[in-house]
Amino acid sequence: MKLPLYFNPKNSLKLFGLADDFNLFKKLYLENKLPNTFMLSGKKGSGKSTLINHLMFYIFDKINYDEKIFELETKSIFYNQFSNDMFPNIIYVNGSDYKTTKIDEIRNLKKMIHQTSITNKPRFIIFNDVELFNNNSLNALLKIVEEPTNENFFILINNNSKPLLQTIQSRCLNFKIIINEDKRQNIIESLIKRFNIDILIDPVKSQLTPGLFLKFNYIFDVNKILLDDDFQKNLENLLKLYKKDKDIIFFDMILFLINYYFNNLKNTNLLTREKIIACKSFVFENVNKFFLYNLNHNALLTSINNKLNEK
Repeated sequence: MKLPLYFNPKNSLKLFGLADDFNLFKKLYLENKLPNTFMLSGKKGSGKSTLINHLMFYIFDKINYDEKIFELETKSIFYNQFSNDMFPNIIYVNGSDYKTTKIDEIRNLKKMIHQTSITNKPRFIIFNDVELFNNNSLNALLKIVEEPTNENFFILINNNSKPLLQTIQSRCLNFKIIINEDKRQNIIESLIKRFNIDILIDPVKSQLTPGLFLKFNYIFDVNKILLDDDFQKNLENLLKLYKKDKDIIFFDMILFLINYYFNNLKNTNLLTREKIIACKSFVFENVNKFFLYNLNHNALLTSINNKLNEK
């Protein structure tokens, strides 16, 4: 699925709401105290990748980074190389691409990072969505981070969407990225103004992180999906979009839709509280099975329809 360029954290030119976190990592780097292996953990869409990208800009292209307003300049050689994955001192490995990765690919990465860097600055290897790596890849990754060098820094970005191997967690200093409610709303408000967004999702009621709000709102908009339309119709539309693009974001959107629908259902007298809990659990369980086992989406819709219409 093609999204606007600004959805890519590499193109997030301004950092919102995470100034204190940025200054912490900048201070650690300047004082040579930045851990060789560390993890950023927090909800998906809370700005972890954008934060690390801005740190990379500060380290490698400080002259074109405005520390006062936490914004980067796009008219630089570094920006061009970085945004096109051509800068040799920064290697990105995305967990969403590594569900079926062979161990050999991780081992090849190990060989690469033990080669001398072209510049006199350190090399950063950033593992994004690390919780999505399969166990074989994680075990191969573990062998890499167990042998850190002064020239290589390993940064793991964990969205906490599923449990991560304890052996991986034990090798990393974990920095939790937490945005409170006021900060969450302020960041979303800033994004709405910056990108002139038409609001389809209530920023307050939705409780979405800024990044997920931005993406969900856009996808609902371009596909003419309204949250308060028929639940099963919306679910069917999202399942069709997933079938077409196979993008994991639709799984997140479906979970959000389910929560939104059943939370609203609590405010009506259509079903008892016990019935709502039972139906919600049934829908969650069957949606998870659909994504896990690649089941038929028509069969899923039929089973959910039957459950919701039970007497």
